[in-house]
Amino acid sequence: MPETGYLAVFLIGLLGGTHCVGMCGGIVSALTVNTVRMPGESRREWPLHLAYNIGRISSYTLAGAAMGAIGTVGMLFNDILPIQLGLYVAANLMLIALGLYLTGFTRALSGVEQLGHRLWARIQPLTRRFLPARTVAQALPLGLLWGFLPCGLVYSVLATALVTGAAERGAMLMLAFGLGTLPNLLLAGLLLKRLKDLVRNRAVRTGSGLVVLAFGVYGLVTAPTLGSNLWNGVVCHF
Repeated sequence: MPETGYLAVFLIGLLGGTHCVGMCGGIVSALTVNTVRMPGESRREWPLHLAYNIGRISSYTLAGAAMGAIGTVGMLFNDILPIQLGLYVAANLMLIALGLYLTGFTRALSGVEQLGHRLWARIQPLTRRFLPARTVAQALPLGLLWGFLPCGLVYSVLATALVTGAAERGAMLMLAFGLGTLPNLLLAGLLLKRLKDLVRNRAVRTGSGLVVLAFGVYGLVTAPTLGSNLWNGVVCHF
């Protein structure tokens, strides 16, 4: 039976996809344009878009493992200072900020995204080596690089990966999140115009943001028990 924490993160990725399509739609469009297609061969797009996303999710998984490993250091001080609780509260504050960001109430997370722009400025030129992507062998590494695109949604969940207290749990957390984002971004590559119209719908974005916001609020309310049963299997309890 899947742990409830991973299901929660999957749902956050799924609902946060409204932000993914809005932010990455231009990139997905560029990938589609740069894909060499022959008339009547639209089916060739599926393997390429799937490869892009497998690469992207793999990058998230590796980043989650790194954050989980870093979080392990905080767990070592559990009996001296409530570092774990502090990290947990910070992670849920990020989720609240993300929920407000998705609803359009605030643009606070756009500042967080700026933190990754220097790294992206170094990585982005590497993508040119794989464009235009004609094969899966080109699309996969392109997706791996795409995974480093600065994104407040990704950073919010990575903050939670710190609280997992283990590299493997951090990796599983980001894998679950990445799989949650997959439907939106995979469809965005094939139905870009229609999907972008949907996610720009005010009601859709507001509803998604409010649900993600609820996750963060619940996390803060249950902070003394580190999320109670919701984050079962994800947050390391002592």
